[in-house]
Parts: sequence; structure tokens; C-alpha cells
Amino acid sequence: MFTLHFKGKEISILSPVVMGILNATPDSFYNESRKQSIDEALSLTEKMLNDGATFIDIGGQSTRPNSNIISVDEELKRVIPTIEAISKKFPEANISIDTYNAVVAEQAVEAGAMMVNDIGGGTLDEKMFETVAALGVPYICMHIKGTPQTMQQQTNYTNVIDEVKDFFAEKIQQAEQVGIKQIILDIGFGFAKTIEQNFELVKHFNQFTSLQKPLLLGVSRKSSIYKTLGITAQEALNGTTVLNTISVLNGANILRVHDVKEAMEVIKLAQYFR
Repeated sequence: MFTLHFKGKEISILSPVVMGILNATPDSFYNESRKQSIDEALSLTEKMLNDGATFIDIGGQSTRPNSNIISVDEELKRVIPTIEAISKKFPEANISIDTYNAVVAEQAVEAGAMMVNDIGGGTLDEKMFETVAALGVPYICMHIKGTPQTMQQQTNYTNVIDEVKDFFAEKIQQAEQVGIKQIILDIGFGFAKTIEQNFELVKHFNQFTSLQKPLLLGVSRKSSIYKTLGITAQEALNGTTVLNTISVLNGANILRVHDVKEAMEVIKLAQYFR
């Protein structure tokens, strides 16, 4: 159990919950998550909320390997109108902003976001920690080495479990020193890891519970799944469900997914075995 505080709102999470993915981008790897118009974004948000999502994670910068970097202004143009529209139509929605830029995080929270999801873990924008601390919102710290453009060349680890844990221990200390009080950890499945390293992290996911922070897992339809199975991202729902199940049984608190209904079913069934 853990409790998150957002701008006067309190959410007590007694069992695992789901974060639905909404990409305000033209180039995210899974095309069904790309919603560039406001109407499309509202429709997907409504579906995810009806299917049981606790959080809606909105991103304007694709972070798939070798993705194109866009300007901060372009990222803001993509996400701010979407956040404002969702906040207006669905005031009950708990919106997370998926960004590694501190300026985007700040303006997104002002527009209605309640949490910052940083794939850079504070490494891609030196102002991110102080910005989140000033905003007073929960912070998702993901493990990465390098950038989305270079990370696939940075997969050398002596022990991937220990090195990711050491990264988190350092980032927790840094974040708490500047005043971030609510930290969620994301192992960074698919970011600066080989397929084998990704599966190793899932296999030993319960080791990260020793850090005593909520744990998020984002494996949804990623290439480690579909390449291993010899299929496409469009066909990778079943593989996603398998890894989500293993992770919930091993301590995952939040599943970040494209397919909310199926993730909710994982959680409901897994509760009988925990």
C-alpha cells in the first residue's frame, strides 16, 4: 500500500493499478497509442478510464530507440492542449506527463497534470529534480543510460540487477535531498538493456521491493516481447500479459500499458495468488 498526494487530492493504492498510455506523437512504436487530435485523445481517455485506469500518461516526445528529438516548443504544442482538454472533460482523471524536459513538466502540471514520469531519471535535464520538488507532485524515476538515441549502445553491465538498484539508490538520495517526497521507480525495460537483460530484470523484479518505493513496470508491446516471439507490436498483447502477470506477482504496483482492460484482468486474477 502507498498513498500519493496531488494538489490536495489523495490516492491510497491498496493493490496494483494501471496507467494507460496516450501518445500525442506521430511516431511512437505502437500506432494504436498515437492520438494527435484532441477528439482522438478524449475518446481513448474515456475508454481507458472506463476500463479501469487509475492514471493516464500523456507524452509528446517519442522515446523509442533512435527516435527523432523534437523541440521543447513542439512538445508543449502536442501535450498542453491534450492535458487541458482531458482535465476539462474528465476532471476525475489523474494525468501523468511523460517527459524528460523540466519546462514541459512544469507547464504540464500547471495545465492539469498531477505527476511527472521522467524516462531520464533526472539525467537528461539537470533542472528536473528541482522543478519537481517545487511542483510538489509525485515523480516517476526511470533507469536509463545515455539517451533514446544512444542507449542501445550502452548495455554493458557486470550485474544488471545490482547496477539498476545502485542507480535508484543514488537518484532517491539526490531527489529527496532537493525535496521530492513521492518517488516511484521504473526499471526501464527496453532502455539501455538487451533482451536478455530485460527478462533478467523481470525475473528478479521482487529484488527492487527492498528499495521501499512503489514500483512501476512498462513492458507493454515492447520489442523484447515481439522480437522474441517473432511477431509484431500489434500482436504482442498476449506476451505483454505474461510479463505483467509475473511482475505483479513479484511486487509491481503500477502497470503502464496500452491495453487497460487486459491489465486490470491480470491484477484481479493475480490478487488470488499474492
